Amino acid sequence: MEPKLVITKDGSSSLFIAELDEHYHSVHGAIQESVHVFINAGLKQKLSQQPVIQILEIGFGTGLNALLTCIEAVYEKSFINYTTIEKYPLNPTLVKELNYCALLQSDNCSEIFSAIHSANWGELIPVTDSFAIKKCKMDFKDIAFSNQFDIIYFDAFAPSAQPELWTDCIFASMFEALKPDGILVTYCAKGVVKRTMKNAGFILETMPGPVGKREMTRAYKIKP
Repeated sequence: MEPKLVITKDGSSSLFIAELDEHYHSVHGAIQESVHVFINAGLKQKLSQQPVIQILEIGFGTGLNALLTCIEAVYEKSFINYTTIEKYPLNPTLVKELNYCALLQSDNCSEIFSAIHSANWGELIPVTDSFAIKKCKMDFKDIAFSNQFDIIYFDAFAPSAQPELWTDCIFASMFEALKPDGILVTYCAKGVVKRTMKNAGFILETMPGPVGKREMTRAYKIKP
């Protein structure tokens, strides 16, 4: 399954996999979706409470969420350890065609994005004084973290394309991976997915979605 580069409505790059009929991001805007769902609804909620944050990302993809998180960490003078899971890393040639830094115009954006993608897999690598990343090449079903993360960015392909990524087993492992009072954010607000999250123990909040999507979900692991 070789992804094809596409441009979304906010001008930012995404990828399309024809075999799954699935885009990596919203066609209404890759950057606007990631900022809305993962930065504003996820990261900023925790940045207001603590200076050091542990994040788990489900679906590294193009590296956009990692880039935006690193930029936010530098701006807020916080520190983030970022663990990301990806079974099928992108071809470096394709990565070079992504246009995020041309649009974001953030200081050192290109150097940061390059460092994120060139970081060795399986090692915790410092990218800036505010951000370190560990990229794990593995299947989601093999995740076995326990009480480790403050935030989970759940950015797997849609349930219609890969329903096996949205199961009771997967969300039970997400619940276990979070610290008490941790949160999970995802663009998905389908009823069957929310019921699966509830079965895993999450308390759910349905929120306004990004442009082109009515709703998204924020899920909480409440202290026992």
